Amino acid sequence: MILNRTLMRRLVIWVAAMDSELQALDANHTWQLVPLPVGHRPIGCRWVFKIKHRVDGSLERYKARLVARGFTQRAGIDYRETFAPVAKLIVVRCLLSLAAIRGWSLHQLDVHNAFLHSDLTEEIYMLPPPGYLRQGEGLVCRLTKSLYGLKQASRSWFQKFHSAIQDIGFHQSRADYSMFTKVTSNSITVILLYVDDMVITSDDERAIAQLKCFLASRFHIKDLGPLRFFFGIEVARSKAGISISQRKYTLDILAEVGFMGAKPAALPADPDFKIQSNTSEFIKDPSSFRRLIGKLIYLTITRP
Repeated sequence: MILNRTLMRRLVIWVAAMDSELQALDANHTWQLVPLPVGHRPIGCRWVFKIKHRVDGSLERYKARLVARGFTQRAGIDYRETFAPVAKLIVVRCLLSLAAIRGWSLHQLDVHNAFLHSDLTEEIYMLPPPGYLRQGEGLVCRLTKSLYGLKQASRSWFQKFHSAIQDIGFHQSRADYSMFTKVTSNSITVILLYVDDMVITSDDERAIAQLKCFLASRFHIKDLGPLRFFFGIEVARSKAGISISQRKYTLDILAEVGFMGAKPAALPADPDFKIQSNTSEFIKDPSSFRRLIGKLIYLTITRP
């Protein structure tokens, strides 16, 4: 009985998260329900569930996201260009150094459902989410806005943001296309965009406040306050300067693989161990191993 109650409580939480996502999609006019035209093939969609935590590890919210099955899109028909620039780590380091030397404040913003803000130029049809329509209606969703999972989603969002920020005098950097600067006689303001996260710094707090107001008028913005966590790196500021650390990211990896109690070692592997190709069995599900390797690689390339 206790197990059933716990399960039902979790189901209610996730259903509420799904309803919240569908309400956001409807409010954004993400699609129109139409009969499928002759000669067109709809793509599928699925739900992705994630528990989001704050920097200190406490529970923030339950997130349900509707994702298009972009791998079924056809090149030249459902999409064309897909590339979108993202911030480079070396630029993040340089920006942190500049802010520390000049004493500039660092702020972080998150764009809620960023990809849903961008418009689509292609004619794309998608199967409705499971349970969205009554049985027998036979309609599909013609997408008018971008959706997570589409191959062109990142590019469409970046173009939307680029167009909006240019309207108030920001210029795209030639050194890093995800960085935008605005220089006036009184201030200099810098924006660094990484998908739906952005870092803002300036020598004028009023310029930052005005920029936040503008972004909030164009997008659904969540102000995260002073920069604390970006690129998987913790950022701490004091009178002595700015320090960066990967402690949380490293602890998350150790907790995921069950190595929280492991002791430090001088070498990453036993030097006397010999690997033989014909004595071990194949891993039944290599996805978790691949995910771990990817996180370790990212840990090495983003280390302070």
